[in-house]
Amino acid sequence: MMKPLFVLLILSLAACGQGETAVTPPVIPVHTPPIAATEALNSPTLIPTLPPTNTEPGAPEAPTAVPTDTATPVPATPTSASLQPVSQIQLVPIVTEDLRLPVHLTHAGDGRLFVVQQNGLIRLIQDGALLPEPFLEIRDRVGAQANEQGLLSVAFHPQYAQNGYFYVNYTNLAFDTVVSRFQVSATDPNLADPTSEKILLTIEQPYANHNGGLVKFGPDGYLYIGMGDGGSQGDPQNRAQDGRDLLGKILRLDVDIADDVPYGIPETNPFVTDDTFRNEIWAVGLRNPWRFSFDRETGDFFMADVGQNQWEEVNFHPADGLGGENYGWNQMEGTHCYQGDNCDVTGLVLPVFEYDHSQGCSVTGGYVYRGQQFPALQGNYFVADYCTGFIWRLFPRGDGTWDAARVLESGRVIASFGEDAAGELYVVDHNGGVYQIQSVDE
Repeated sequence: MMKPLFVLLILSLAACGQGETAVTPPVIPVHTPPIAATEALNSPTLIPTLPPTNTEPGAPEAPTAVPTDTATPVPATPTSASLQPVSQIQLVPIVTEDLRLPVHLTHAGDGRLFVVQQNGLIRLIQDGALLPEPFLEIRDRVGAQANEQGLLSVAFHPQYAQNGYFYVNYTNLAFDTVVSRFQVSATDPNLADPTSEKILLTIEQPYANHNGGLVKFGPDGYLYIGMGDGGSQGDPQNRAQDGRDLLGKILRLDVDIADDVPYGIPETNPFVTDDTFRNEIWAVGLRNPWRFSFDRETGDFFMADVGQNQWEEVNFHPADGLGGENYGWNQMEGTHCYQGDNCDVTGLVLPVFEYDHSQGCSVTGGYVYRGQQFPALQGNYFVADYCTGFIWRLFPRGDGTWDAARVLESGRVIASFGEDAAGELYVVDHNGGVYQIQSVDE
């Protein structure tokens, strides 16, 4: 499926190949995360100034119409009577100059905002101003020849204030996916040490699109990685349904292990006892899970999957779920059969929200608002389309379905949402801007 050139970054953002592990990752017993997600996000955090560890680069490679209101019933987040669906929002500019192709925004537990640029830089916004010197610069190892390649995301360890570790996802000079760890500079908390890279995982990319690209720590302290189906169109090699392939999946890794292996496998990963699946896999059947998030209050998981010909979708996984879900690609596109008119949906998890391509062409997943500045936004999940700039909110009805409404026609090219340490939400414009989501009623 061909998309307009300006939309190619996110639309097919789901490429992945099949990687091989040099060392079989050990299965790690369940551990109590050093800092629970809610504690790490809501507690004051010191900016780390620890010296980097002596790690060597190149560690062994390891393995659209109005949105439908008809939703597949799933457990919805309980909501108090005081929470209400919002009808309108606004975007207030934070930084609108000197950012080049920003694709991700996050925080490190303090007041700073970290903005990932596709060309291999991580920029810092501090006290509302973009700092001139990048936090990290790795253009020498990032390949960004195609629209969906480059440096795609960053995730800070829950104990970043103590260990200074953060993780990135990028395509290398061979245009394969790399997930690696870096450490902050020993002398400047606003600078990372580019020589401290430890590669956890390299995954071969068969095509130049559908790279997925998000790394994020979950409430369980594990690192989640979004991988697309490898590119092209229609998943011609059926990678999303192949349990021996890391493409078209959400992966879950334990990174809190000894440095002699790249990562471990949580023993609660759903396929650790199934020889037909890679142990790293947490969910299957995805085309391009470009952006996903965890509700910082409930732990619920929201994952937007970029569609093929007609349908964009948002999937929901309750916090008490065990993983192992099959989200249906390439048998399903949204709630619709992709191949033929009839298909068997037995065992598949269908989306809670979808829209067709009269409303856009590439979904950008967002967050549930849990900040304090705008009480009217509490409990609303925001999601957007990259092409049209439309922003919707989803709100749980209480009967297992979700109410959806468009709340803004932004006019922005929304590559990502972002969340700061206090739970306030932002929109990243791929054309070079960062905007805060604010209520209109307050």
